[in-house]
Amino acid sequence: MSARRATTHTGLYIGAGIAAFLFLVPFYLIVRNALSTDAEITGEEWRFLPTDIQWGNVTELFDDPTVPFARSLWNSTVVGVLHTLGTLLVCSLAGYGLARIPYRHANKVFYAVLVTLMVPTAVTFVPSFVLVSSLGWVSSLRGLVVPGLFSGFTCFLFRQYFLGFPKELEEAARVDGLGYWGAYWRVVVPNSLNFFAAIATITFISGWNAFLWPLVIGQDEQAWTVQVALSSYMTNQTVNFHLIFMATAISILPLVFVFLFLQRWLVQGIAQTGIKG
Repeated sequence: MSARRATTHTGLYIGAGIAAFLFLVPFYLIVRNALSTDAEITGEEWRFLPTDIQWGNVTELFDDPTVPFARSLWNSTVVGVLHTLGTLLVCSLAGYGLARIPYRHANKVFYAVLVTLMVPTAVTFVPSFVLVSSLGWVSSLRGLVVPGLFSGFTCFLFRQYFLGFPKELEEAARVDGLGYWGAYWRVVVPNSLNFFAAIATITFISGWNAFLWPLVIGQDEQAWTVQVALSSYMTNQTVNFHLIFMATAISILPLVFVFLFLQRWLVQGIAQTGIKG
């Protein structure tokens, strides 16, 4: 039995090692090419490391007058943070209301939220743009952030989580004179930080990686996000490989840090949604 268990563990470690290697290869390629010249990136002879590390690519990236990369990093950070905080507030309140506040039409509202998950994004894209444009929010942070504050799927996750939240804690809060609002802020939220952190991680990564909506709304280069700035290095005439890879390496650093610091809460939070795989 012990030999079989040892064999199983060995197989798991080998599989995990292979998966980790395959996962890290793209990161190695990004860093290697970010510190190389275009000739080394596209050359026939492959080297594990560049012959001469091009640290000047960092300076060239931020000094490029045609692409305000530093500004795009700031825009993505602001959009990601505001999008995350707004989504947590709006969707958690909606999910808590659907899970806890008695209302005869609560199920109908919940089903209506689920229906929004079945509508393709392409169907609502043009109406959303027309609405944002009519409000004068094109090339502004409001146009980038506000339309994405509500997510039907995030609302669904919050509802599932709050359905499993211990009612005894909320009943004790009501005995102390708190209503639904007070119980939510003083009892539910402080005891649900793991789940909130998990949703915040997913939402921030999604907001940071968004491309199509920021591309359409950010018509002024000062309103570009980092993903839009990355696309500008590839045109019909030229492709700046070393700048693309350097910009990619820098743009993924915030996501790596967020994931490394919050991965434990990410796993725990998803496990607490009540969704069975």
